Amino acid sequence: MKKKSFIKIIVENIKTLLAALFIAILIRSLIVQPFYIPSSSMEPTLLVGDRIFVIKYVYGYSKHSFPFSPNFSSKRFMSKNPKQGDLVVFKTPADNRTDYIKRLIGLPGDEIQFINGELFINGNKILREKSALIEPIRCGNFTFETNTYIETLPNGVKHLATYNKAGSLQNTKRYIVPPNHYFLMGDNRDCSKDSRFLEEVGYVNNLNLVGKAKIIFFSNDTKKGSLFKFWNLHNSFRLERLFKSLQ
Repeated sequence: MKKKSFIKIIVENIKTLLAALFIAILIRSLIVQPFYIPSSSMEPTLLVGDRIFVIKYVYGYSKHSFPFSPNFSSKRFMSKNPKQGDLVVFKTPADNRTDYIKRLIGLPGDEIQFINGELFINGNKILREKSALIEPIRCGNFTFETNTYIETLPNGVKHLATYNKAGSLQNTKRYIVPPNHYFLMGDNRDCSKDSRFLEEVGYVNNLNLVGKAKIIFFSNDTKKGSLFKFWNLHNSFRLERLFKSLQ
């Protein structure tokens, strides 16, 4: 009797763990998923060490909504169109595995180009005004002097974008966004691999959209200390970024 009871307890515990795992996968796939920011390509909006919640249902669902991107369909279900200015997490077209986060700049059919260091969409120069932000902007292990602007997209969405004072991108080819694709760029314009790099990222298919970044729930400056060194956390924890809303 004791042996049977012991086996029964083990079986019940396994069932409970499997049920919990199933619920966790459903929540992660259908509702919200946490992401870690490992690079400086979205500074000053997102910093290395930020941890964010990404809402999954905003754009509907595709195979990339689920862990390991199971190839069960080439369609997006309950599809909703993203908007210019959205902070979008997507699978890079190069490998359909790596998660990137960038800002959506161009919609299908839009023409994107940089002329004399300024952004043009469909031939119209994007309005921008100098920001008073003076925080240092990183690019990998380096810190550069930059100019940060408040840019206003055609739909009225405002966001920060920073440009390197020395050697900033001046002129590009014209990028024409194909149907059912999007053009995304990092806010740290001179330190971002994004849709401007056609062979590495390029235009992002609607199917590759994972979700929209909504909030920073934790932030730790990795240059000042690791989460594993909890005794030094008070020096690296960015309290001012806790539960900061993203837009």
